[in-house]
Amino acid sequence: MSKAVLFMSMSVDGFIAGPNVAPGNGLGDKGHRLHEWVLPDADADHRRDLDHLVGASREVMDEVMASGAVVVGRRTFELAGGWGGDHHDGVPIFVLSRRRPDPELRWPRVTYVSDVAAATTMAKEVAGDKDVLVHGARTARLALAAGVLDEVQIHLVPVLIGQGEPLFADMPPDHIELELLRAADGPGVTHLRYRVRMEG
Repeated sequence: MSKAVLFMSMSVDGFIAGPNVAPGNGLGDKGHRLHEWVLPDADADHRRDLDHLVGASREVMDEVMASGAVVVGRRTFELAGGWGGDHHDGVPIFVLSRRRPDPELRWPRVTYVSDVAAATTMAKEVAGDKDVLVHGARTARLALAAGVLDEVQIHLVPVLIGQGEPLFADMPPDHIELELLRAADGPGVTHLRYRVRMEG
């Protein structure tokens, strides 16, 4: 059965990007440090060669590349240049947005959806028995609040950034329990995978 899984590299102090996130600086100032475990020699926009990964890091990226659909916030999607319309292997991409898409960007695999629950449901339907990859902090928070995020993968990087884009800022006051499914060390990162357990 398909699961919606957040995939996020994060500093120990809770940031997923440095300050001054903008087009051309999608991970913010010094934010690439959070992705050195997977992209040691290049920035996140230009390297797809993952052959250097071993152990837990290889396993994690194999899981990501085996996902059957992507749900992403519009800001994250645009900062990533829409991945050229193909995140990986031609899987469908559902972009969470209340605004109409740019008419110049007509990618056949990209669908704009205004509701996170609807986007997740659509993504799970097309993913079949594969997981749905969730991208973007705001999208993750909305999915948690809507009860449609099944798992959280945090790739904890041993650095304190001090400022930038936090993952869990402005969360609703709901109590959300996480059940640890995996904790594995890789070079420069600890991979944590949790099941989301909503408490009523």
